[in-house]
Amino acid sequence: MGQPQTWRQRRIRFMHRVHARRAARADTATAFVSAPEPHTIGQVARGRQLITGNFLFSGLLVEGPDLSIWDIARDNPTVAEEIQGCEWLDDLAAVGDDRARDRAQAWVFDWINRYGDGRSDGWTPGITGRRVIRWINHGFFLLRGKDKAAGQLFFQSLARQTLFLSKRWQVTSPGLRRFEALTGTIYAGLSLEGMEHHIPPAVAALSADCQSQIDKDGAIKTRNPEELLEILSLLNWTAKALTETGRDVPAPLKAAIERIAPTLRALRHSDGGLARFHGGGQGLEGRLDQALASSGVRGSPAKGLHMGYARLTAGRTTLIADAAAPPSGDASADGHASTLGFELTSGRRPLIVNCGSGARFGVEWRRASRATPSHSTMMIEGVSSSHLASSRASNQAEELLTDLPSLVRGYTIEDTQGRRLEMSQNGYQPSHGLTHARILHVSADGRTVDGEDILTTLDAADSAIFDKAMVHAGPIGIPYAVRFHLHPDVEATLDMGATAVAMRLKSGEVWVFRHDGQAKLSLSASVYLQNGRLRPRTTQQVVLSGSAMAYATRVRWSLAKAQDTPNAVRDLVKADPMDVVE
Repeated sequence: MGQPQTWRQRRIRFMHRVHARRAARADTATAFVSAPEPHTIGQVARGRQLITGNFLFSGLLVEGPDLSIWDIARDNPTVAEEIQGCEWLDDLAAVGDDRARDRAQAWVFDWINRYGDGRSDGWTPGITGRRVIRWINHGFFLLRGKDKAAGQLFFQSLARQTLFLSKRWQVTSPGLRRFEALTGTIYAGLSLEGMEHHIPPAVAALSADCQSQIDKDGAIKTRNPEELLEILSLLNWTAKALTETGRDVPAPLKAAIERIAPTLRALRHSDGGLARFHGGGQGLEGRLDQALASSGVRGSPAKGLHMGYARLTAGRTTLIADAAAPPSGDASADGHASTLGFELTSGRRPLIVNCGSGARFGVEWRRASRATPSHSTMMIEGVSSSHLASSRASNQAEELLTDLPSLVRGYTIEDTQGRRLEMSQNGYQPSHGLTHARILHVSADGRTVDGEDILTTLDAADSAIFDKAMVHAGPIGIPYAVRFHLHPDVEATLDMGATAVAMRLKSGEVWVFRHDGQAKLSLSASVYLQNGRLRPRTTQQVVLSGSAMAYATRVRWSLAKAQDTPNAVRDLVKADPMDVVE
């Protein structure tokens, strides 16, 4: 991560350190008011890796059975924040045996020794809030077998971190980090003796953020589905903790949960994972179902778009498309040029995907994953529908989206024949005079998806821009490509005449891709970027390529289950466990 460049950011960073040192000198003691109940979910496979000394964070693998996790944080600044948040405690607690507890205890008390004085890393409000939640969640797991002196040291550190949070959540920018800081403050105030006076101001601030940061449709500015899931989880935990301690849950908090839950249901594929857009992944297995169940909000989402996404479902097929403009300004720090891209899942098996976020695999992967070629949509070769530019007002290393489409439309229509989605975006209008329109239709039984992609001028001004672009392009015309990235578990084969692609899923289903012959069909290499993996997974993409030579170019294609594929498939093949080495 780049260092803050503005005067305001330097001052905030400096004041974080000042308040961290003050908090670390406070002579504060506390204890649990009541037995905390863990609300977070961990991965057993990842916990076992940590126990054996295999440290895998953000695409970085370090092997060292005798290393402390804080040695990894010290030597690898790119993963330091991920480690400082202590989410790895969820994984160790998921294992739950003596070896896992020994590791967890050793590393938490090592943190107190190394960082507890407030003079080093790990003292920012969002990260501290996340860490406090985990320490409290797994408090008895961490204290089992420890003597009174160790317990006092643990509670003293928690109290000091709570004091820091109470002073610094106010300067945290609105968004996920502020939700984490406020939730951590409330959680600590409810769980720890002598900390209850921090609850009212934090609850009031959280209520205000629920009203200002979550819109009337349950959406957030970043349009990141996984980030929305994290916020719902935090609000669920807060509401439950308030209820369990006999306190009222503020109406704005309840209302935010009621708005978010239907939106997340609309972004849920049939395999239980989230659609992967704008920096978000599919979410930890079981996390989405847990959050939706805990919300207590029942019922299906209403018709129309949800946080700018359209969802078409029929039979066992789910299609989710990006039908709105990308996030803008500071909210676009993790945004992607994915407009009109879609993902398709059949039962438990993803078929068409976006490449995902490359943030965990380094700067170059992060930049490449945000460009239009990494999404399943149509594009003019060499040009993304939105561009990346460094932000002068933020970190020099941070790139925001610029030159966004100014007009994006999406409409869903349902009839007896199935469900239809009509979308358009003008991201290529300024440079080429072309608007991209996309029509997607899912049959009533979910066995067929028909698609149509169009590049067209809309008026004389567009035609003039197109004519200039054609002069620059020459006789070959303006090259375009329609990309369909495949999940790594899909086995794809191009037929001998290059007219169709057969795609076999691990469930045994076979889907066949065909097109109208207006473009060249090919299979080429692609990648699937997945958190928890050491490196990007290799996969393939179906590509329809050609050149726009006139004011309107139309490409038709279809995806259909092979005729001998039954409607109901008994899918018993388990997903591959998370591996350290691929």
